[in-house]
Amino acid sequence: MFVSAGALAKAEWGGVVTPAARIQAVIDILEGMNASALPADRFTREFFRARRYAGSKDRAAVTDRVFAIARHRASLAWRIGDESARALAIASLLAEGIDMSGIDALFGGAGYGPPALTEQECEAIAAPARPNPPLHVQGEFPAFLESELKRAFGDALLDEMRASQSRAPVDLRVNTLKASRDEVLATLRAEGYAADPTRYSPFAIRIPSGDRLAALRQNKMFELGFFEFQDEAAQIAALLARARPGERILDLAAGAGGKALALAADVKNRGTLIACDIDAGRLAQLGPRAERAGAVIEVHPGDAPPGPFDAVFVDAPCSGTGTWRRQPELRWRINQARLDSLMIIQDTLLDQAAARVAPGRRIVYATCSWLACENEDRIAQFLARHPDFAVRPAAKIWREIVPDEPPPGMAEFFRATSHATGTDGFFAAILMRNAL
Repeated sequence: MFVSAGALAKAEWGGVVTPAARIQAVIDILEGMNASALPADRFTREFFRARRYAGSKDRAAVTDRVFAIARHRASLAWRIGDESARALAIASLLAEGIDMSGIDALFGGAGYGPPALTEQECEAIAAPARPNPPLHVQGEFPAFLESELKRAFGDALLDEMRASQSRAPVDLRVNTLKASRDEVLATLRAEGYAADPTRYSPFAIRIPSGDRLAALRQNKMFELGFFEFQDEAAQIAALLARARPGERILDLAAGAGGKALALAADVKNRGTLIACDIDAGRLAQLGPRAERAGAVIEVHPGDAPPGPFDAVFVDAPCSGTGTWRRQPELRWRINQARLDSLMIIQDTLLDQAAARVAPGRRIVYATCSWLACENEDRIAQFLARHPDFAVRPAAKIWREIVPDEPPPGMAEFFRATSHATGTDGFFAAILMRNAL
């Protein structure tokens, strides 16, 4: 079902922006996003930073519609017979039950609104909805991924795709270098947040989506490093590294450092933790984050040191299919060529990890993807290239760390999904190198 901020004709308008101008802003943002690699939330913030005349209600209404269109782009395009930004905006109005006269009133060119409807657009609006949409339209995913998603989910495909269309909650990872989960929970609840411990990670807190979430980044506890923003599935993957005090650990593709911060808490700052990434700009974010968290992490831009390491964590660049709840625009940015290039990168990182892990020690390979071509297939090919490694079941490691039963999807590997585990999609495999 299509979700938005509400019918435009009935909303309260703030600032000087007209209802028609809001629709034009939606079209402008969608067109700009088509030519940008920026995440939708950041692109939208930059758009409004240059248009400060828009009030908070204007920004919220436009942003809600942009994200709703990103989540339902396939079905909207199917309804209107076109996937241009303008057509998708029209289809989003139709999905809300706004009729021809209401849409026509918004498309007159007045008040900085979009130009008048064309004859072809009027015909598309008046036409009945086409029956029997194909599976990729029902599931709101790119058609070329159908076979891979069937491999991943089988008969549960549509259930998983519908779960991925909902808005994700906010998960926090309590930084045990500075606080306990009970302490952070008590403070958040006293501040009026509907905060609860998550079901699986012993360090995670979940807050339902709501209007006050932006204030969390200005929260005193966040500024003091008591918690970080991290989905529960990612926290579980970091736990499976079983990082312990005294160990030498490498985060091989650290990015902005979210997993490195979790690993630093696990080793209690009594080990050597090195974070590296070829993207120096992203890695530069880790320094201030580590200082705030009180975490001791060595940052190495570029190639990783040679090792040996007790554990190498490979949070590999991937399609991001598992993050579609949070970044719905990623559904429409992935293509086969990009997927092929990512698999080459994933294999390369695994080989680099193999060259750096000590005998008898471990690699943790993780992605925020559901796709077997990025997960199980990569592990199978790695084992064929490196017969001195073997898979260690994730469920066995979990029982060694946490007294509770493993989460759904944890057996030989860890496979998290929005429908089954209520988290982002995630995959993790533990690869043990034979001892000499």
